[in-house]
Amino acid sequence: MAAAQHLLAAVIAVAAIVHAASATTVYDVLRQNNLPQGLVPQGVQSYTLQPNGHLEAMLPALCDFSVTVAGKQFKFRFATSFGGTVQAGSIHDVYGVSFQAEYAWIGIRQVDRNGDQLIFQAQNIKQAFPVSGFAASPRCS
Repeated sequence: MAAAQHLLAAVIAVAAIVHAASATTVYDVLRQNNLPQGLVPQGVQSYTLQPNGHLEAMLPALCDFSVTVAGKQFKFRFATSFGGTVQAGSIHDVYGVSFQAEYAWIGIRQVDRNGDQLIFQAQNIKQAFPVSGFAASPRCS
């Protein structure tokens, strides 16, 4: 039985590596996991994707941008190094990404896709956005 479990673990690891190898950009990784590419701004210089889904990406500089949804503007900030664990329709354990609430920047911890909505979670705050608002990757300002 132990040999079968090791074989299964090896097959899963190889499948994850092959899946990652088919992604040529961080934006491909998002699309392959049913997430819009606009969750990540333009200009990613490199990324790594581990077999367990841990994703880390690098930008050349701090990145601020705004997203307008239903006439309301939301400001986001990406550190030069950011990431999280990607699964189908979800990114959790997010780090290096925050949004502006009032006068403070609050770190985003998780993003989940629920149909045509993205649910952003940060501390005790949840905010839903339409997926269409993140169809294109924003430019850093």
